Amino acid sequence: MVDQPKRNVEFSPPDITESEINEVAQALRSGWITTGPRTKLFEKNIAQYIGANKAVCLNSATAAMELTLRILGIGPGDEVITCAYTYTASASVIDHVGAKIVLVDTAPGSFEMDYSKLADAITENTKAIIPVDYAGKVCDYDAIYAAVESKKHLFKANNDLQKLLGRVLVMADAAHSFGAKYKGKKSGLVADISCFSFHAVKNLTTAEGGAITWRGDLGFDDEELYKLYMLYSLHGQSKDALAKTQKGAWEYDIVFPGYKCNMTDILAAFGLKQLERYEGLLKRRREIIELYDKHLLPAGVESLQHYGEDFASSGHLYITRIPGADEGKRNKIIEALAQEGIASNVHYKPLPMMTAYKNLGFKIEDYPKAFAQYQNEITLPLHTLLTNEDVEYICRALINILEGMGLCTEGS
Repeated sequence: MVDQPKRNVEFSPPDITESEINEVAQALRSGWITTGPRTKLFEKNIAQYIGANKAVCLNSATAAMELTLRILGIGPGDEVITCAYTYTASASVIDHVGAKIVLVDTAPGSFEMDYSKLADAITENTKAIIPVDYAGKVCDYDAIYAAVESKKHLFKANNDLQKLLGRVLVMADAAHSFGAKYKGKKSGLVADISCFSFHAVKNLTTAEGGAITWRGDLGFDDEELYKLYMLYSLHGQSKDALAKTQKGAWEYDIVFPGYKCNMTDILAAFGLKQLERYEGLLKRRREIIELYDKHLLPAGVESLQHYGEDFASSGHLYITRIPGADEGKRNKIIEALAQEGIASNVHYKPLPMMTAYKNLGFKIEDYPKAFAQYQNEITLPLHTLLTNEDVEYICRALINILEGMGLCTEGS
């Protein structure tokens, strides 16, 4: 037992202030609640924050990834590579468009895919790679692009955008990495195309939502690509709802039978105020991570490195690994933390362990490094409503639990 007054520590509640509430209320009072002026302003502000030429807002990062694959002409007969250690959305979108999912194991002791195995996974059917910016840390895109370039001679384009690119697309699952930096660039300008999440548990939230940005040096026509995303996200309709409501401007066309995944002005209103506060939220996340590290690293707990000489994570998740623990012991630790009022989680169970992916023929035995990362991983609460006292309470509780199980090798 932990000899301290019990607290109730939630895992990841949203940080909402009166500023967000008032902006959402103004959107409701404006009479315009679906995609409209606030969504367009949010797109403009996101692009400005990242340094991109354009941004597209949709209702989720999953929709962002799927529409990107569709717009790039990726479908049946194609292959798309992603990491075995990720949430289902990174891979399910590949299945949605009819392409073949190719999973790469993680590197030893890493949550990122094994870049030394990436080139071997690229075939003449490969059209895209979906790296995962796990926990907010941007992947090693230098290694990814090196693998892509080494197999560039195999690439066969399906449509005009693929011909313009001239190689395999690198599309970041950047659900966790909004605001992160890699070698002087913000996430959103490192991969060819980046897809962000603004889900309720993310650093910046709109309750549900996502966004897309892309590099400006690929030869894409920014306005035309933006229009394609608008078409695909609104039924293939030639005018959005705002344009249709202009007096006398009712007529529109359906260019192709598209999809429905636009962001609304209510959600964008929420996001506009979150974005105004975002640098402060990132700063607080870093303070919490550094406090966790101060207490837990000396106790023998391993954690993901969020900050380095040429990179800075968005600090989305505090990832720990418990040396000497297996699945059973890890789960007992999570249960013991819950007894102390502390909610924790696991990020993630590798895809080959899930029924859907087993049914597609994947076996966890083929991804031993991913399983090794998973079996002793625990994600501790990391959000901007945590106090320093909360973090210290969590650390004392975890260390006491580990000592009781004989898993803590050093004193803290």
